[in-house]
Amino acid sequence: MPEMPIKESLNKAFVKVRPERVAIETFKTNLIRLLDAIKANPTETEEFLKNLVSDFLKKTWYGENYFINTKDRMDLVVHNGKNTETPVGVIIEAKKPSNKQEMISRNNLNAKAMQELLLYYFRETVDNKNLELKHLIITNTVEWFVFDADEFYRLFSQNKKLTDLYTDFKNHSLLGKDTNFFYTQIASSAIEQNKQNIHYAYFNITDYESIIRSADKKDDNKLIILYKIISVQNKTLPCELRLTFM
Repeated sequence: MPEMPIKESLNKAFVKVRPERVAIETFKTNLIRLLDAIKANPTETEEFLKNLVSDFLKKTWYGENYFINTKDRMDLVVHNGKNTETPVGVIIEAKKPSNKQEMISRNNLNAKAMQELLLYYFRETVDNKNLELKHLIITNTVEWFVFDADEFYRLFSQNKKLTDLYTDFKNHSLLGKDTNFFYTQIASSAIEQNKQNIHYAYFNITDYESIIRSADKKDDNKLIILYKIISVQNKTLPCELRLTFM
């Protein structure tokens, strides 16, 4: 599976932009809070951990400028503006760290989390005709997989057979009517056929723990790319970066 180094997944012009010191300090503080909360609550529910992710995103990047909440069956979405009237820019599928069966891994993208994400992608782009979706994320609060929406468009939306199957499923024209049928009979097959071609950026926040707890500000240079991967610029849509893959 074509995993991209984080730096390579960023737009080259954006790589050269250096965040302000206050932004990095805020990022470090919130990342420590997230890690500490995860460690202190290892048996908490998915809902609890999902709220941790939401708070982390709001306090670090999005603030009051972008509305973050659930939408329909989606765990979290980031809207392109301050309210639900604006289109969704980011879809986030969240799992508990202990839920290894449903969470994807670097060795296996074809797990339930990815199958759910594909269903939500179709609902948002086909049913809601959303043309402003930017990113899709799967996280267990520790590991983060970031997909460019262009990847889903290239591999899934442009597959007419797959989009027809989704439409038939939505219209209850197939044998199975529930979401599990879509996951096992439609999404799983589509992901399996494309899993070697899906580009994504990956990071594990525990890999940065010693850096964020270090008093040496020179270590902060190692955080800049991580900060940028899901950062936001108030003058743009949710993620100021457009992940670019070769």
